[in-house]
Amino acid sequence: MTTLTVRIDEKIKAKANKAFEKLGLDMSGAIKIFLNQVIKEDGFPFTPTNNDAVIKARWDKLDKEVAYALKHGKRYKTAKELLDDIK
Repeated sequence: MTTLTVRIDEKIKAKANKAFEKLGLDMSGAIKIFLNQVIKEDGFPFTPTNNDAVIKARWDKLDKEVAYALKHGKRYKTAKELLDDIK
């Protein structure tokens, strides 16, 4: 086990901690999740961008996928029904 020290603005740290608490995480747990995803993806687990057109295109694509899934996706009345279908 090792220690990682990061310098970060106090306001950013406080806001991030609030967000992590809502997810049942602390800062350390969230950083561990992020680093494990970096390893799994062999890079960032997301594509950093400030380009509004790229961001809008991603949301548009996601909206289409959700609409398709809602229209064509299989639905289950019970968890047992879902598990039986998986088997």
